[in-house]
Amino acid sequence: MSIKLIVFDMAGTTVKDENKVTQTFKNALQQHGYDIPDHIINPLMGYKKIVAITKMLRLYEADVSKITAELTHQIHETFVRLMIEYYQQADFLEALPNAESTLLALKKAGIQIGINTGFSRDIAEVIIKRLEWREKGVFDYLVCSDEVAEGRPNPGMINRLRQLANISEADEVVKVGDTEVDIREGQNAACKYVIAVTTGAFTRAELEPYHPTHIIDDIADVLNIVYK
Repeated sequence: MSIKLIVFDMAGTTVKDENKVTQTFKNALQQHGYDIPDHIINPLMGYKKIVAITKMLRLYEADVSKITAELTHQIHETFVRLMIEYYQQADFLEALPNAESTLLALKKAGIQIGINTGFSRDIAEVIIKRLEWREKGVFDYLVCSDEVAEGRPNPGMINRLRQLANISEADEVVKVGDTEVDIREGQNAACKYVIAVTTGAFTRAELEPYHPTHIIDDIADVLNIVYK
């Protein structure tokens, strides 16, 4: 059965990150009194951001009664504000090498392109606008973590993209991402291929234990996998 939809993550997969998401998380948490190191934050990249915040607080707040919905919401609001400010003002916000050409080549071949992300829609829209992806016709559909009941690794975002693309069979779908939770999302959605890229938060060695169908160093290699 041929591939009809490929779902790509954003930061670290199609969009150059330069560790800015981790640093913004760190800054937001520090503003609320929590100093959490990068090596704790990095593995949580890809999760719905409010879920990632909750996971970090559970590791670093000894008094669980302080981990309230209000606190996590406040930290998340700070993160969103800082992230939007960065993406609006960054001098060199850009797609990762070969990302745009790969997505355009897939679209030209008749494959629909979905973008999904652990970001909320307001952050994602700033990125899309800065990169002019709508004008360039790089993708067909965008679904963000705040638009589904549960974020990754729940398959809700991929399932929503399948609905938008009118794809009935899971094995007509491919998922591409750079984190452990991207891989598990694709597996939970029963995608035919779950492709991990080493351009983001995880190294090849860190991705291997999660058993994606493929691990690639260049997003252009998605073409070879889909057309083999």
